[in-house]
Amino acid sequence: MTMGDNTAAKNQVFDVSIDVLQGNSKFFDDDGRPKRTGTIWTASAHIITAVIGSGVLSLAWAIAQLGWIAGPAVMFLFSFVTYYTSTLLAACYRSGDSVYGKRNYTYMDAVRSNLGGVKVKICGVAQYLNLFGVSIGYTIAASISMMAIKRSNCFHSSGGNNPCRMNSNPYMIAFGIVEIIFSQIPDFDQLWWLSILAAVMSFTYSSIGLGLGIAQVAENGAIKGSLTGISIGTVTQTQKIWRSFQALGDIAFAYSYSMILIEIQDTIRSPPSESKTMKRASLVSVSVTTIFYMLCGCMGYAAFGDMSPGNLLTGFGFYNPFWLLDIANAAIVIHLVGAYQVYCQPLFAFVEKQAASTYPDSQFINKDIKIPIPGFRSYNLNLFRLVWRTIFVIITTVISMMLPFFNDVVGLLGALGFWPLTVYFPVEMYISQKRIPKWSTRWLCLQILSMACLMITIAATAGSIAGVVQDLKSYKPFKTTY
Repeated sequence: MTMGDNTAAKNQVFDVSIDVLQGNSKFFDDDGRPKRTGTIWTASAHIITAVIGSGVLSLAWAIAQLGWIAGPAVMFLFSFVTYYTSTLLAACYRSGDSVYGKRNYTYMDAVRSNLGGVKVKICGVAQYLNLFGVSIGYTIAASISMMAIKRSNCFHSSGGNNPCRMNSNPYMIAFGIVEIIFSQIPDFDQLWWLSILAAVMSFTYSSIGLGLGIAQVAENGAIKGSLTGISIGTVTQTQKIWRSFQALGDIAFAYSYSMILIEIQDTIRSPPSESKTMKRASLVSVSVTTIFYMLCGCMGYAAFGDMSPGNLLTGFGFYNPFWLLDIANAAIVIHLVGAYQVYCQPLFAFVEKQAASTYPDSQFINKDIKIPIPGFRSYNLNLFRLVWRTIFVIITTVISMMLPFFNDVVGLLGALGFWPLTVYFPVEMYISQKRIPKWSTRWLCLQILSMACLMITIAATAGSIAGVVQDLKSYKPFKTTY
């Protein structure tokens, strides 16, 4: 037995003793960790914060590419697949028994327990790259909304005579500074208040987008759009195909939250079992999300038809009332501050856990400095957390300044993360955990679902890459203006 094995064995013995001492305590859960306090409502708030993100704003554009038949049908399909696979994933939070089995604290832990081998590393790369990518997408989206506030006021004061061009960099830097501050919130469990605030904001701007869409349809006196989407002539045949594929990626991005599902589930108290609560939270969240998406996407398309902007509230489909647009864009920025944190917490926790296990004696990594805050609990300042999370936010901000193409980045992220994290791993883990026999009817149905979603992912990735290549033709790093 090696020295590392000895240490691991000692730790295991220590953990068991904690379980025995604290298993049924009112302060600790069965694994010796502080009592989890999450409910169906906090879990739903986390999911809605993660899901009804900036993706909702590109849905009118996505439906415009697909048309009145395929657009809503694809959205319903994604909502069903997302809900179904999230129930499969929720069942993998505990290994073995669904009530008393060993907990899997992260998505990677669940893959390690159920599949093992090289798949754990593949899952880690897919999950954490996707979370990293989402933080870039959200930085871009927040800066666009901040600029939209400035531009709408500029348009209003100049009577529409001034084109109001501006550089996105200062706005991305401002968003980055705010995220550096909020990223010092230690973990997911302490984020609940930010998630609830962000969820309220997402309903605020979605409702404004919906209201403006209805008002525009009423003003037009007709519903725009066609059964098959944007017409050939407005775009070429090739563009129509690529843009339809990209629209699939945009819709996939708008629904994705699987990469943080297990981490959210790890905040839920029991009884009832965490998987039962998580399945209910997923049903509530996906249902609410789908209703909002249908209303916002379809009303946006009905209002603008083929000319639907890539970002409904900042693409200047709407100019008035400018104060209402300002409220909507401010709500987007506040929401994205919270959504950025919800997505980054699993990545932060992973790096910090790896650092602590690699350097267990390092004061810099492991020591918390208690800072008293009058009227509140003292704050535990960790120097490694302060330095590493600050560097992470700076890196995402700099990359965002280099690649500010909102629509194409959103489509690419959605495409790359959808199949492996939302479909493949949940399906494979569920088959393994429930010991579903190979070639049985259930096994075949699950594999057909997985293969169909893989095809969609490949098409969406191709469409989004084509969009990015098109953007790069007129691109100057750090010099993007709107």
